[in-house]
Amino acid sequence: MKILILGAGQVGSTVAESLVSEANDITVVDSDSGKLALLQERLDLRTLVGNASHPSVLEQAGIADTDMLLAVTQSDEVNMVACKLAASLYNTPTRIARIRSADFLARPELFNKDNFCVDFSICPEQILTDYISKLIEFPEALQVLRFSQGKASLVAVRAFKGGPLVGQPLSFLHEHMPHVDTRVAAIFRKDSPLIPKGDTVVEDGDEIFFIAATKNIRTVLKEMRRMDKPTRRVMIVGGGNIGRRLAKALEGDYQVKLIEYNKKACENLAGELTNTLVLNGDGTDEKLMQQENVGEVDVFCALTNDDENNIMSALLAKQGGARKVIALINRSAYVDLVQGGKIDIALSPAHVTIGSLLAYVRQGDVAAVHSLRRGAAEALELVVHGDRKSSSVVGRCIDEIDLPSGATIGAVVRGDEVMMGHRDLVIESEDHVIVFVINKAMVKKVEKLFHVHIGFF
Repeated sequence: MKILILGAGQVGSTVAESLVSEANDITVVDSDSGKLALLQERLDLRTLVGNASHPSVLEQAGIADTDMLLAVTQSDEVNMVACKLAASLYNTPTRIARIRSADFLARPELFNKDNFCVDFSICPEQILTDYISKLIEFPEALQVLRFSQGKASLVAVRAFKGGPLVGQPLSFLHEHMPHVDTRVAAIFRKDSPLIPKGDTVVEDGDEIFFIAATKNIRTVLKEMRRMDKPTRRVMIVGGGNIGRRLAKALEGDYQVKLIEYNKKACENLAGELTNTLVLNGDGTDEKLMQQENVGEVDVFCALTNDDENNIMSALLAKQGGARKVIALINRSAYVDLVQGGKIDIALSPAHVTIGSLLAYVRQGDVAAVHSLRRGAAEALELVVHGDRKSSSVVGRCIDEIDLPSGATIGAVVRGDEVMMGHRDLVIESEDHVIVFVINKAMVKKVEKLFHVHIGFF
């Protein structure tokens, strides 16, 4: 597929890195030659310096025969104009835009074919807000991902010494909770993936990904590890787009404090937020943390635009007694360094966002894609079509399906029913199949397996 990416920031570069490894023809446009040079050093792709909303630049980038345009610059206006030009002048088949402004997002008619011709808009800040909200709702979890319109959930937890699973084979899970159907989709041990089997013994520190019907998640979490106390107090450092959205989303259900360094921004936040205590101060100020009783905080979220400040304030909060700390970190190298240490969860905005884009790039009928383990693995929701003759999966039990190495079927959603991917379950047409792929190199093979054979239509 020929893909044109506008913007070489965090989102654009992460998307490029993910897609270029899958044998796509990628071109990246940005006005910053330095960013493009760094990208070209690491990846096999074309780059072009220029304004992404200028027709001459788009033409030089090859818009005329591009299959997909991903407009993810920092400017909503540039992204929207680029999509309009791509549709009107070059008839580009698929056009995706990053939109940050709430004003634009509140008017979806702006994106239709009579206006800016945006097929799909993504708002990274809102995606991150929703993601963090789930982590606050389930404080025991490292990741909470939804599939099939929220009917099924994939949750990551860390096994701990003395927990009910450590030292037990996975077959014990069914004996331990026969009343709830759940399945372990994958285990990561010291950053290395394991294909789960019945005799796989869980060890202290293992990162376990399990899938279950969303209505059963709370029950499964109770059985798999000790339950943390329910979240009541949340402290947020950083009143930018993400911090403001998160405070607004949480203030009706939790006690929320928000610390922002900029005094003018504090005044604006205090006027906009109705039930959040807004404080003017520095999130790396240890005295301020103590004054605001950080030791009584259930979840601490460091969400400024500065990676170093987020890391320092999260470490100070943890040292001060905060129960769970989350830090927003843009540099992927930093994420790998701090995740799982004193900082409970290090979030990479680009990796949280990328799944929304990948669902449009993947071949076949892909309903959802979630990037896992900071891009090392993926979970896909694939919609099955055809019959036994035209499909390699329809009419076959899971044990018969020739899945690539490193891929497992975690669950199948049929209508409103969520069924675990047990070996004797027979796949039917229109099923939503949730596949966990621990090796991204196998994604193409998984997609091909779920394709309907030529001639079915």
